[in-house]
Amino acid sequence: MEMKMGMRMAMQQRLVMTPRLQQALKLLQMPTLELQQVLKQEILKNPLLEEEDEIEELDENEIQEKEGKEEEDSDWEEVFETAFNMGGTGGEETEQRDDMLERVPVARQSFSDNLLSQLRLATDDEQMLEIGEYLIGSLDDSGYMIGSLDDIARTFNVEEEVVRNILELVQTFDPSGVGARNIKECLMLQLERKDMLGSKAAIIIADYFEEFKQRKYLDISKKMKISLKEIQVQAGIIATLDPKPGLSVFADNPKYVIPDLIVDRVDDKYIITLNERNVPRLRISKAYRDELKTNPKISTETKDFIKGRLKNAKWLIQTIEQRRRTMIKVMECIVDKQRDFFEKGVIALKPLTLQQVAVEIDMHESTVSRVTTSKYVQTPRGVYGLKFFFSAKLSTKSGTDVSSRSAKMKIEKILQKEDSKKPLSDQKIADILKADGLIIARRTVAKYREQLGILPARHRKEY
Repeated sequence: MEMKMGMRMAMQQRLVMTPRLQQALKLLQMPTLELQQVLKQEILKNPLLEEEDEIEELDENEIQEKEGKEEEDSDWEEVFETAFNMGGTGGEETEQRDDMLERVPVARQSFSDNLLSQLRLATDDEQMLEIGEYLIGSLDDSGYMIGSLDDIARTFNVEEEVVRNILELVQTFDPSGVGARNIKECLMLQLERKDMLGSKAAIIIADYFEEFKQRKYLDISKKMKISLKEIQVQAGIIATLDPKPGLSVFADNPKYVIPDLIVDRVDDKYIITLNERNVPRLRISKAYRDELKTNPKISTETKDFIKGRLKNAKWLIQTIEQRRRTMIKVMECIVDKQRDFFEKGVIALKPLTLQQVAVEIDMHESTVSRVTTSKYVQTPRGVYGLKFFFSAKLSTKSGTDVSSRSAKMKIEKILQKEDSKKPLSDQKIADILKADGLIIARRTVAKYREQLGILPARHRKEY
């Protein structure tokens, strides 16, 4: 067969991700707090964008002129006279602005700074201070020593015993257990601080720690010649100790959840609003409009600059408005589908998928996914991530479907009522749920139990 090279024309459809489309998708996915920062940056970059709060009030003559006359240029009228308001109430003049006063961040001492302060109070010896600072710098976030004492001794050209003595000094600092080289030593340090080194709990950790980790209480009972009930009492004491003492004072600033949407109940209806109190409300700059209208000497270059910035500003305002409508639309669908949750709680949560919502509101599934990613809603029942309302379905004898989250709650309630001396197996839990009308496999019960952080039956048994 003879092969020839040639050219031919063909038409095909494909989606081209233009920079504007990419930015629109990013804005859609952004949580409110991040959007707030992005819009403030856009205001700084684009002189045609202004925050509504920054615009001076018009005097009476200007108001009358605005109300009594129409703009001559219809193209500009569409943009400037709309006075776009980004979903806020606009007229809440009675609301006090928190940003009128400068917010001074509360100074928080870091984990290492906390220990260094204690070190400087404990000694003024230069060598001990130097090695002690190095040791404190070698602790991980949980408070454990991750360096080798031998290596540290060589670094400072001292005997290992010297480094060990300084580490023992650090181990006397707060929080109790800090500076330990493993979890066993950490727990023993805490028991020593409680003056419990000779207790049964200390003996269990010192001599039977591996068996204790594997919850082989019967083996420990036989070796220590005490009852299983006493072993469980000691296990309860050990459970009060902190295996990661450093995290209790780690100085990460607390991360607050700021809801992006708010659902309020008014009579028998649920009203959905965007939480945009701190998001800049944008409009086009009046000053540039007046400059174009009243200055006949404005250069072509300046006109082109203003028109270019105007185009970008108008597109941004339209995109934010589209984001607002989309978020409201998605949340309205979720509230409609999960109304039983708002009425009765998690136990009434229904199975729901992104595809179901996408079909309902006539949008692409990826759009719904972006809207629900990293966003939270404040409801009468608490603050939830939007992803919380989506879960797999389980069948029932009645033919209806229930949410996997609802199944987890049922499992949790069953285990809360179980006899601790005769804990329920996963199969028994599945049988109870089946008798209640929920069809669920034993392995599914085991998976949900593990996700709830509940131990197997043999480890829940009390003597």
